[in-house]
Parts: sequence; C-alpha cells; structure tokens
Amino acid sequence: MSSLRNAIPRRAHKERSQPHSRKKYGLLEKHKDYVVRAKAFHKKEDTLRRLKEKAAFRNPDEFYFKMIKTRTVHGVHRPESEANKYTHEELMLMKTQDIGYVFQKLQSEKKKIEKLTATLHSLDSQPSNRHIYYAEDREEAKELKSQSSENKIVTSSEAVPENIKRKIASSYRELEARKNRVNQLEKLHADMALQKELQKKGRKRKLREDEIVCPTSKSVYKWRSERKR
Repeated sequence: MSSLRNAIPRRAHKERSQPHSRKKYGLLEKHKDYVVRAKAFHKKEDTLRRLKEKAAFRNPDEFYFKMIKTRTVHGVHRPESEANKYTHEELMLMKTQDIGYVFQKLQSEKKKIEKLTATLHSLDSQPSNRHIYYAEDREEAKELKSQSSENKIVTSSEAVPENIKRKIASSYRELEARKNRVNQLEKLHADMALQKELQKKGRKRKLREDEIVCPTSKSVYKWRSERKR
C-alpha cells in the first residue's frame, strides 16, 4: 500500500508569499523565523532584568580597585598596562629564583646520570671467563685446545634473558635522553645568567667579532671598569 500511496502524484504545497499590498515589508516571516526572533528577544529581556536587579540591590559603599584602574574605550573596559608592575629589585629577585630552580634541576639530572651510568657500567664489565693452561709439548697443547673448544663456556651476554636485555636497552635510551636534557639545561642556565647580569647596573657594550679573543657563536659583552671604594 505504501508503494501505491507514493506512486500517486500529489500536489506540491507552496509556502504563502507576502501579499502584494505588503511587499514593502519584505519577505513574509515564517514560524521558524518567529521562533529565532522570539528566543533572541527573550534572552535580551532576561539580561536586562538581571542587570536591573543588580543595580537595584547594589551597595552604594561597594568599591573595587578596578573601578579606578580601568577606563572605558567605546563601551569596553580596558585595564591599565602592567608593564611596570614590578620594580627592578623584584624583577632581579624573580630572575634569581628562576636561575636557582634551573640549577637545582641541572644538578638533579647530573646525579641521576651518574647513578645510571654506574649501574650500566657494572652490568657491562663482567669478568671474562679465561683460564690459562700449560702444556709440556705441542701434542699436549693441541689436545688441551681441542678440549677447550668442545667445553666452551657460554658468555655472559648470551646467558642474559630477553627481558633483561630490553630493560638494559631502555636504560641506555633513558641515559641518552637525560644527557640531552642536561645539555639543554646548561644552555638555559647560561642564557638566564647572562640576562641577569645584563640587567645589573654598569656601562657595558657588545663586542664585535674582531674583538673576541676566542671565537664563539654566543654574544660577548664587556663591562666598563669602575673604581670600587
């Protein structure tokens, strides 16, 4: 039945258009358009109601520092710039704390590398299974050589289980990663120390390439000598 019902041609119902006398008002609004417009209107209405309630119950003695630290630009509150929020002494103290943290992590990584290297070295330096035989003549030497080849002892590397080998390989990868991390921390510590020194008082200038005694890719600065009391 459903196939026959669909086979019967039906009239295509078209939406009613705007009457000719109301063409000046644009397209005729449908129900879905009204729903969108009504939701937007009620949302604005609720926002205005909440703001009116806040204004009605506001404490006249209420005060926030942002009331005097902000300004309005085209209806939008803009806070004041915080570029000079900290003094020079406070900035130097924060730099010192940052350098101290980086130095602490650097020393921790170096200790871990020493411990891991000692563990891997003890695993690699296994005693060699060697035994010296003394023979009276060549015949006895040949006989001892044939016996030693037959009773060959399995080396330590072959006797290690597979799971231990995987752990050793993982430890070597971890050691390499920690060494790379130490190199990065050393570069970071040197850069932070240089930036801290540049923030200190005193006349200084950056040396040119022809003035540097030991050529290097990093920037080199020279401070003007001052007489100390």
